[in-house]
Amino acid sequence: MGREVEASSAVAYTVEQLVAVNPYNPDILPDLENYVNEQVSSQTYSLDANLCLLRLYQFEPERMSTQIVARILVKALMAMPAPDFSLCLFLIPERVQMEEQFKTLIVLSHYLETARFRQFWDEAAKSRHILEAVPGFEQAIQAYAIHVLSLTYQKVPRSILAEAINIEGLSLDKFLEHQVTNFGWVIEKDHGRGQLIILPRNEFNHPELKKGTADGIPLEHVTRIFPILG
Repeated sequence: MGREVEASSAVAYTVEQLVAVNPYNPDILPDLENYVNEQVSSQTYSLDANLCLLRLYQFEPERMSTQIVARILVKALMAMPAPDFSLCLFLIPERVQMEEQFKTLIVLSHYLETARFRQFWDEAAKSRHILEAVPGFEQAIQAYAIHVLSLTYQKVPRSILAEAINIEGLSLDKFLEHQVTNFGWVIEKDHGRGQLIILPRNEFNHPELKKGTADGIPLEHVTRIFPILG
């Protein structure tokens, strides 16, 4: 396992050097494309390298790989609430954006930005061929959904949580048990109407906790709460 981590770091270091020294050199195109696939397989992420590749595609449009561009956009969706998707989309020609898979990804981004999670999961289910090529997608979006809920709720009804993270039944029971055990979630009965989940206190759902120089909750802190869901 250690060797795999070292290899991944070596690739990242090399690509970052290439980007720093030759950001407009089309000769690095294959390295950057390989690095996108490396990010997918190793579940890592480099926005700077991906933006550099999209800029190079602008100068070398005949060399553009739509499969690579789609993977970049899916990884950018996984980075929400960061604005990476919009940054990437800005560098993609409009004629390419009109292709069906990109129109779908743009719709998905709008649903996430407006917290319309039911519509998001319904649309995502129709596009599994695009999304399942990128491991960790579902967990990343579930983490984002929890982040959004934590901005609003101190207590969230089980039904709202289930819809937002697209988990229900026994799988949701297993997920909640994990959160209660490891991350301080509390479950209480809602007077016979089901369960209420008390989310951990933060500066958003408890404004009195807000610090003078608060920057919000980094998404990487949120993603740690997600177990591997079976």
